[in-house]
Amino acid sequence: KQMKFLRALVETVDYLTEGENKSLYITGPFLVSEEKNRNGRIYPKGVLESSVSKYIENKLNNKTSYGELSHPQGPKINEDRISHLVESLIWDKNIVIGKAKILNTPMGNIARGILEGGGKLGVSSRGLGTLKQNSSGIMEVQDDYFISTAADIVTDPSGPGCLVTPLPQPRKSTH
Repeated sequence: KQMKFLRALVETVDYLTEGENKSLYITGPFLVSEEKNRNGRIYPKGVLESSVSKYIENKLNNKTSYGELSHPQGPKINEDRISHLVESLIWDKNIVIGKAKILNTPMGNIARGILEGGGKLGVSSRGLGTLKQNSSGIMEVQDDYFISTAADIVTDPSGPGCLVTPLPQPRKSTH
């Protein structure tokens, strides 16, 4: 079996500002299981649970759970394209709700400008794994799936319901 480069996008992510230094975060569904995405794939819940657990243990807990602005052509994280750090991933039924801090990097500042300007962004996972057609004819991700990043920030997500919108709405300056 040959491992394939897999990407899955989600469209309903919100953003919020927290703390004294006004750190900007995106939050919402980062990964979706048991539902066919726009790429025509299904991620079985057991496969995603195992992969998310390993990602939390190896990346998130070590503060190396970076994501990029836009999808590169491969699974490797490109340091010059890092825009955010994933800080939490929590299961809610078949959806993994994530929270990521937008970083003060060139790509992070582009994402911040889009969000603060009222634009919408989505997130998309990136990983490696094999696919097998299930009995319904849908390509199913197999248990060798490995997450490279739980979320890249993208403009056109494929995952069911994975766009980022402001939460709360940015305040207009009164000056």
